[in-house]
Amino acid sequence: MILYRLRCSKGHEFESWFKDSKTYERQEKKSLVGCAVCGDSKVARAIMAPRIGKKGNAVEVEAPPAAPAPTAEHQQAQQQMAALARHMPKELREALMKVRAEVEKNCEHVGDKFAEEARKIHYGESDKRGIYGETSDEEAEALAEEGIEFGRLPWIPRGN
Repeated sequence: MILYRLRCSKGHEFESWFKDSKTYERQEKKSLVGCAVCGDSKVARAIMAPRIGKKGNAVEVEAPPAAPAPTAEHQQAQQQMAALARHMPKELREALMKVRAEVEKNCEHVGDKFAEEARKIHYGESDKRGIYGETSDEEAEALAEEGIEFGRLPWIPRGN
């Protein structure tokens, strides 16, 4: 497994795991790698600080990421999820983080175009594949009324 720091054409930086560098290159060439913030499929590898290991069982050290300034709405949602996560049992929080990692690893992030892309997949206008993203409560209700199957997951923020 290899961890890459990626940057979309809009300047958002995020990290993503890949089986190996060739897997990343194949997915990037087919525009299957999307920005974790906005869903933009124009991404490239960003400069990364090397991970420096110490002797013995010491923890690896990594330079802190330079993240873009989040919007006020995004910041508020992150704070709410962080508050919720603090009150969850540790085992539940860890399980939800594993679910998040699996979704990010195996599905395409479509950002705020989730409802639109889910419809295209459902009606055969787009290739069938796993997707994830954001949508409003109203759009989620409309998808359910159309018989489009999807699930909603609590998106636990990374970190403490």
